[in-house]
Amino acid sequence: MADKCDVSKIVTTFLLNTCRLPPRLSKVDVEATMCCLRIATDPRSHGEYGEIIPLVTGSVAEFCIEPMLPHVGDIDAMHYSNSWLAIPRGHPPPTQLPAGFHNNVTVFEIINSHLPGYVYLLKRYFLTLCTNDDKYEYVEYEEELYLSSDNDTSGGRHIKHGPAVFTDWSHIGRLSIDSVVCVRCLSWPPQAADWPTRHRKYGWPDSATVDRVVRKGCDAVGVAHHQCRQHEWMRELQHRLSFSRSEMVLINSWIPVQQIVYHMLRYFIKTERLTECDDDSGAGTLSNYHVKTLMLWACELKSRSWWTENLNLVKICVELLQTLSAWLTDTRCPHYFINNCNLLDKSFNVGSVANKLLSIDEEYLSNWFVNNYIGQCARVCPVAVSWLFNDVSTIMKLQNAVSEIVHWRLNASLYEKWQAVGFAEVAIAAYVSHSRNPVTVRSCVCWINGLAKIDQRFSIYFSAVQLLNLVHNISGNCFNNELLDILAILLGSNVFSLHKTEMSTSELVKLVCG
Repeated sequence: MADKCDVSKIVTTFLLNTCRLPPRLSKVDVEATMCCLRIATDPRSHGEYGEIIPLVTGSVAEFCIEPMLPHVGDIDAMHYSNSWLAIPRGHPPPTQLPAGFHNNVTVFEIINSHLPGYVYLLKRYFLTLCTNDDKYEYVEYEEELYLSSDNDTSGGRHIKHGPAVFTDWSHIGRLSIDSVVCVRCLSWPPQAADWPTRHRKYGWPDSATVDRVVRKGCDAVGVAHHQCRQHEWMRELQHRLSFSRSEMVLINSWIPVQQIVYHMLRYFIKTERLTECDDDSGAGTLSNYHVKTLMLWACELKSRSWWTENLNLVKICVELLQTLSAWLTDTRCPHYFINNCNLLDKSFNVGSVANKLLSIDEEYLSNWFVNNYIGQCARVCPVAVSWLFNDVSTIMKLQNAVSEIVHWRLNASLYEKWQAVGFAEVAIAAYVSHSRNPVTVRSCVCWINGLAKIDQRFSIYFSAVQLLNLVHNISGNCFNNELLDILAILLGSNVFSLHKTEMSTSELVKLVCG
């Protein structure tokens, strides 16, 4: 018993000391930002019918900690067209929209299906912005048309799974991308009407967080419920309500202990391959979303003292895995936002997973994390540190090895920042020099503003590289107004906007470089 207690304490101390808190600059942050910028400035993503607005979701956006082992498998990105909008059924068409929406907007009405959380999008209104009062006028569609759930136009080199399109970049050492097309809904959906006002015994989330969540509205993602995928009409038209924006707000509000527990549960379930099906039946399996739902309910239903008093991360994980086992046994996983919505049903192949989770105790899980987590962390350390983990047969030796790993981790932050900066330099230069990336006012503004959100110096670097690229590729002696405006944006002044006269290449080079 003493050894079990000691090991769980060592695991707890290790994770608390190696899961960094922000502020920090990581390569993952840079990759995710550049992923969104590439989507937003792709020539195919904008035109007279609107622009594509991307948003990073999933692990990159949710976690406020940076564990020693990678907690991001790929970059999850949602993107919507600013010329489409969804509204709850019965709501009047909006007369005003937030900045960023197109002058012409197609409005879809959200129609419930027979399954909670799954809907259809009926084309209902067409909005046109009036320039004299900045309000939208509308006409109503007479024909009953539903939006197809398959709105992807990414081409054949991408892999479609569920609502997401997977793009593999692993062959060039980058994170792959899971991209999901959605339709934006600015209103909190009636399907989750009870969530903002339900009683919360322990005060999480607090009223300010609840207000922020409600203001996020929701999105409609094109995917049919697995029970409906054989139905010709439903599989083509059904959408799922997504609360990814709300989940990011909630998870970002967690205390570090809750974030670390979430990371531990995800790592355990992924490493043990509990999300995989043993056969080819196509039955539903345990997913990361079930784990996220488990954590959201636990944060609401458990007191803060449950998380923080006599802190033992392994013990907390065991109790939550037992709860998950009970859910799987009873075939119930209540949706966190929508009442009467069960994320499990009899088609799920989770019996063996439930039995495995039920058998897990603190001793087993403590030793598992020593061997499969701390052991993996040791492998990324220098040899002088990692060799200590070759013999952890006693508590004293284990503590010594863990202490050295923690010490190395705490002193490696500068190297990891250098990695992030080096990646940004190479990736920005590669994007700028790519012949298929046309330089426009819009693309320059997107990149300058987007990069400034993670580090102002990246924005300055982009402007400098783009200026050099433009000067290198300019031919002829005349420059149109758009080129002058681009140069003004890159230089951060209106000097070119004031000079609409012709300028020779040599004069331009002298002005840019001198």
